[in-house]
Amino acid sequence: MIESKRPIEFTDDQQKLLDSISPTRIILPILIGLAVIAFIIKGQLDFDEIHYINWDVHVLFWIGVAIVVYIIRHLLIAWRLRLLSEYEFSWKKSIELVFILEFASAVSPTNFGGSAVAFFMLIQETISGARATAIVVYTIVADTIIFVITIPVLALLIGMNAFRPELDLTSHFDGLGTTLLIVWVIMTIYGLLFLYGLFIKPKHLKRLLNVFASWKIFGKSRERIRKAAADIEITALSISEKSWSFHGHAAWMTFAQWICRFFSITAILIAFSPELQADIMDHIILLSRGEALYAVTAYSPTPGGSGVAELIFSRFYSDYIDQNAALLGAIFWRVITYYPYLFLGIIIIPNWIRTLINRRRLLKTSSQM
Repeated sequence: MIESKRPIEFTDDQQKLLDSISPTRIILPILIGLAVIAFIIKGQLDFDEIHYINWDVHVLFWIGVAIVVYIIRHLLIAWRLRLLSEYEFSWKKSIELVFILEFASAVSPTNFGGSAVAFFMLIQETISGARATAIVVYTIVADTIIFVITIPVLALLIGMNAFRPELDLTSHFDGLGTTLLIVWVIMTIYGLLFLYGLFIKPKHLKRLLNVFASWKIFGKSRERIRKAAADIEITALSISEKSWSFHGHAAWMTFAQWICRFFSITAILIAFSPELQADIMDHIILLSRGEALYAVTAYSPTPGGSGVAELIFSRFYSDYIDQNAALLGAIFWRVITYYPYLFLGIIIIPNWIRTLINRRRLLKTSSQM
């Protein structure tokens, strides 16, 4: 059974984690992103060529498509969150939580920070610790499976060129190719670990987490690791009891939201390159390039891949569009898919924190009556 709900209490570690998603954290990624955009505009963007871009219905239509597709992606993630919470979260609450999660990813150096924030957020929403663990771990496994399976399949069917122009396993396997390989190996390891722990031998994963909790290197986080280890068996039992229909719904939502993420890039490329006549195979390659680009930037050392994403964007699509179109596309891509979460976080996160504080105050008042 899922454990009962508990009142909201911020430990020192939780308060630090809460501070890490403070709206003030947007300053660094914005400065990095703007600096790189300024560098691109000054050193690489040819304004004479930009003048020839016809800002007609074609451009506006495909930019609109990119925006709509990304909104659909947000709604799909919210829908999956509702499903995993067994519809305890309303649509409004799910959409709000996705905004906060995306903001956390936007200000964190890697995606690992986002998982910690996700667990913390869900606990604050008064659902049980076991269910919060189930949602976070299930999401990690579902998202990871997409990468672990699709990357080698695409490499076998299309070749390494699916992920970047002229990329192969010998002469052109450069820094970006190596980074993609390392990210895939890391995701495979922890994805298989959680998959094994959830669906096969949860006791083994519980034992492994307790071993990690004994290491001094984890400091104050060790208690949180022990708590997660204790929740693993309850989590595994809860997930194993779900129907195939439940897993099927979660699977298609996961796949669809990733397709929306990558197709938004394709739409932007088509907007600034009207001569791009992509057939089915080209669309698959463009989606693959989006997947590779995401994998590289998601684990970059800068917050939300800020700066890195803008700088390397054109290298992934140089065989489909010219440099100026790619550089302009990179700017619009980040404006549509990244910066809105930073600025909307300023509005949403303070309201969310204020709601938590008011709820905690009410709980304390009711317990004293």
